[in-house]
Amino acid sequence: MKSSCRNWFILGTALLLTLAVSAVVQAEPVPLPTVNIGVGSSSKPGDVATTIQIFLMLTVLSLAPGLLIMTTSFTRIVVVLSFLRTAMGTQQAPSNQIVLALSMFLTFFIMTPVWNQINKDAYQPWKAQQITQELAIDRAVKPLRTFMLSQTREKDLALFVSLSKLPQPKNANDIPTLTIIPAFMISELRTAFQIGFLVYIPFIVVDMVVASVLMSMGMMMLPPVMISLPFKILLFVLVDGWGLVISSLVKSFG
Repeated sequence: MKSSCRNWFILGTALLLTLAVSAVVQAEPVPLPTVNIGVGSSSKPGDVATTIQIFLMLTVLSLAPGLLIMTTSFTRIVVVLSFLRTAMGTQQAPSNQIVLALSMFLTFFIMTPVWNQINKDAYQPWKAQQITQELAIDRAVKPLRTFMLSQTREKDLALFVSLSKLPQPKNANDIPTLTIIPAFMISELRTAFQIGFLVYIPFIVVDMVVASVLMSMGMMMLPPVMISLPFKILLFVLVDGWGLVISSLVKSFG
């Protein structure tokens, strides 16, 4: 009886599979969209210029992360937050994704006045075809240059001016943008390391106090970091550490 039921089950399954395959074979093929990319001839110079602009725009978009890091406040913020996490000893809390996301949105917050000025003076007139593309680029670079120069030390700027072997500039307008960017970056790193040093001090004090107490109690085999971590987190929460760090970072760009 069991063998007969099994045979009927196998036969029914095979019949259903046969009907399904035949239905798929007899069904009309579903049309699929195709995308063609090619290089053809054009009788209008404007078509060639538009194609070149598209390629240049794609190149700029691929370099956008680097431009965001090099010409904005992102470098200082992410380095300080990384120092903060290391000083607290929380390993991966907050995670890298959270640190990067917080740094990115703080960068948007700090750079909003600069980007609004670029949008007002460069992008909107160019979009309305009131100015040329070259003039729009020149207008867009000026607010960024002003921001970078306000955060760059004269010593760092003089270093790269001398390394570039250019004639002595009369004022800031004579300094090329490609010379300002690396000077701005090392100035940002220096400032970030200074803030990181100040962030480290209270947590080092907590580690030293905990290590001294454990040594005086004879608990030399107990890792001090395991005991000091809750106290450092408690201290950071009680003094509103996130508010202090973020407000100090934002005000440092004032």
